[in-house]
Amino acid sequence: MRYRFLGKSGVKIPVMMLGTATFGGSTALFKKWGDTQLDEAKGLVKACMDMGCNAFDTADCYSLGDSERILGAALKAYKREEVFISTKTGMPMGDGANEVGTSRSKIFQSVDSSLKRLQTDYIDLYHLHCYDAKSPHLESLQTLNELVKAGKIRYFGVSNYSAWHLMKMLSIADKHHLLRPSVHQAYYSLAAREFENELMPLGVEEGVGTLVWSPLSGSLLSGKIKRTQRDVSHSRLNTDAAWEVEEERLYSITDALEVVQRESGYSYAQISLSWLLTRPSVSSLVIGARNLNQLLDNLKASEIVLDLAHIELLDKASQTKLAYPYWHQRMTMNERDPYSVKRY
Repeated sequence: MRYRFLGKSGVKIPVMMLGTATFGGSTALFKKWGDTQLDEAKGLVKACMDMGCNAFDTADCYSLGDSERILGAALKAYKREEVFISTKTGMPMGDGANEVGTSRSKIFQSVDSSLKRLQTDYIDLYHLHCYDAKSPHLESLQTLNELVKAGKIRYFGVSNYSAWHLMKMLSIADKHHLLRPSVHQAYYSLAAREFENELMPLGVEEGVGTLVWSPLSGSLLSGKIKRTQRDVSHSRLNTDAAWEVEEERLYSITDALEVVQRESGYSYAQISLSWLLTRPSVSSLVIGARNLNQLLDNLKASEIVLDLAHIELLDKASQTKLAYPYWHQRMTMNERDPYSVKRY
């Protein structure tokens, strides 16, 4: 397993970490993703540890805390310093007025609850799970800085922010001499490349690493769907918990994946994950797995190095029409476009 720095921080994490949104399945939404219970979770955690993947990602809202509880119990077999735990707060945890968001009150309440469920006295990486327009950036940043000083969290980041919201937070941190977010957890895949417009160049320029969630676009790139085949049995693709991608665009990507699979011998999922690991700013991929075989297949992608010709084929097949003003910048500046991915 390869390791990379978490953004500009001094800590290294594996290029893949196990996402545990499938642990629990005790709410209607998360049951569609999976319902992994403790015994099976222990097996998945052991497989990760055996392959050098010692990082695990969860959130307080996953099955309303059950994912954290199961992960915490599954990690008890290992020394605390051997594992890297990432969790999040901000999504609704109840109907109360203060049970959502990233206010000082909510963050303090959430971090203590997460520590209890995870059965640990510190969290390696703590995320603000969603942008909260009602809570001032300064309030959230000061609270996270206090938690670092108190030893309850080691590093912090954000998730699902727009580029200008993240840049505003970075600027406020600098102005007030506060610690900055080290990482942004974001949706990115061959089938979803909007991340490249602003968030990727921001991450490169500002030293904010990227943790990629749903790197297979909710199983769309797992090989279950091709132009000539659609196998969605026992899959979240049968539910409303999958992500939407325009059909012809998806087939263009799976056509390219089929070529690379035929020429390389790698699976669709392995190719899709390996492509992401070639992208600028990416620190790690948060991979989910319903079973051990799926997990092992995905983890092997960390060892794959794609041929340049295959990368270019995938780039071309998955390219999207640029939104304004990026198409204008590309048209007028061509290779000198300061925000072109090629620059990096």
